Amino acid sequence: MSQPSFSQLLDQLSPFLRSALPQIAPDCALAAAIFRLAHGASYAAVARRFGISLAESCRAFFAVCKVVTNKLGYLFELRTDSDRVVVGFGWSSVPNCVGVLGLDKFAIESKILGEDGFLMVQALVDSEGRFLDVSAGWPSTLKPETVLRQSKLFLEVEESRELLQGPSFKLSDGSLIPQYVLGDSCYPLLPWLLTPYNRVNEEDSFGSAERAFNCAHARAMGLVGDAFGRLRVRWQILSDLRKWKGECVEYLPYVIVTCCLLHNFLIKCNEPMPVKEVTIVEKERADDVASDGVVDENAMRIRDALAMHFSRESLRG
Repeated sequence: MSQPSFSQLLDQLSPFLRSALPQIAPDCALAAAIFRLAHGASYAAVARRFGISLAESCRAFFAVCKVVTNKLGYLFELRTDSDRVVVGFGWSSVPNCVGVLGLDKFAIESKILGEDGFLMVQALVDSEGRFLDVSAGWPSTLKPETVLRQSKLFLEVEESRELLQGPSFKLSDGSLIPQYVLGDSCYPLLPWLLTPYNRVNEEDSFGSAERAFNCAHARAMGLVGDAFGRLRVRWQILSDLRKWKGECVEYLPYVIVTCCLLHNFLIKCNEPMPVKEVTIVEKERADDVASDGVVDENAMRIRDALAMHFSRESLRG
């Protein structure tokens, strides 16, 4: 993080840090927390570097995480600037798309979730790699579809109808496409959540339109892997090489959300993107199991219309 970006962040958070940590200067508390997030440093190492006690190092870290999640939530722009998101995907010839939805996994040492247990994070990402919505802390014992249906995103689309209510987009053949999200094959196909075509039988083959859709879909899904990969590189506390201890697991979701918000903040500040790290999800993507829920006919119609659109676009290209 450059000095100008740090100063801008400090200006926004100082009043709240003074209230939360009256014994520690706001610039010291913020710098100590950023250092721990960026390097995965121990509390002892942070205390030595910034001349504070071990207890102050710990308090500063969690106070900064709390202030960031409470005061920078506006940087998840799905609910405040979805028009920008749609325009961004439009430049990539993916019309009326409001994000790409995927999962990442964060390893933990606790035996509570089994030998190789982990926590899942569901994230919606835009065409520039910003996080639009993050739901963190789901145990590995849950299926991705269960995570989706229990998330705030799902409730705001399906029940309260607060999201994805923008105008439909008219394709060149006259088909109307409502706002939608692209999601991985582990999710159910819904009118607002479009997943790739899957073969029912190994001997089945895809038509040109289906292939064009899956190709465009795969490129878009790469945005999620890139975002998580860059998140892990920039904030080493989330590195794949690190496993969170059982007694600390309850804090991991807050740390992840903090890192996602700071990731967005640095994009807004035009900080250079780090080279991404290959995430656990990308390594295991070949093992993903497609959702086997009931197929929604309206969702199939929307996906088929988009598939024809992508096919026409590929022929023009």
